[in-house]
Amino acid sequence: MSGPQDAAETRRARLVLNLRSAGVTDAAVLNAIEKTPRDLFVPHLFKERAWEDSALPIACGQTISQPQIVGLMTQALTLDGRARVLEIGTGSGYQTAVLARIARLVYTVERYRTLLKEAEGRIKQLGLLNVITRFGDGGEGWPEQAPFDRVLVTAAAPEEPTALLRQLKPNGVLVAPIGRGAVQSLRRYVGDGQGGFRVEELGDVRFVPLLAGVAKDL
Repeated sequence: MSGPQDAAETRRARLVLNLRSAGVTDAAVLNAIEKTPRDLFVPHLFKERAWEDSALPIACGQTISQPQIVGLMTQALTLDGRARVLEIGTGSGYQTAVLARIARLVYTVERYRTLLKEAEGRIKQLGLLNVITRFGDGGEGWPEQAPFDRVLVTAAAPEEPTALLRQLKPNGVLVAPIGRGAVQSLRRYVGDGQGGFRVEELGDVRFVPLLAGVAKDL
């Protein structure tokens, strides 16, 4: 008779198959998602929905992204085991954990102290030792640790994130949702090695807005 763990494994395997069908084909990304227990990152109320391919609410009015979007954005970074990645918007820590299973180092910035503390606990629980966290304004990035090989923005920037682009290596890649409305354009910026960028449109997405400053404790 199958137990809860077997059922969870079945849902996890089904999700990975669905992601592959949706265009997430990078083996390292699929493996990272499969190994990252999404049920650890969602509120107890939504545990049964943890392995659905849907965004779910978390604390501070934020969301944990749809796995398909996590997969596609991570894949767009073209990561390898040498990459230093800057993540803007730690949130639940789910995307952080996926990145940490592929990249060499992940620097992640979160404006909500409550979310950051909870994410730090989950990352520690998973034994991921290559994540460095910071409480601060994500729009400013992390200049002291720049330049980065890759930058991933998990909230919608109202316009081109020039401050973050300046923190990329000449041949680096930045992936971010851009736009002020309810629907934004997911864009991939690829450095040309001479200070310019090639911009690719990856499709429409829905993210919470990237807000300036840090939030008061909730």
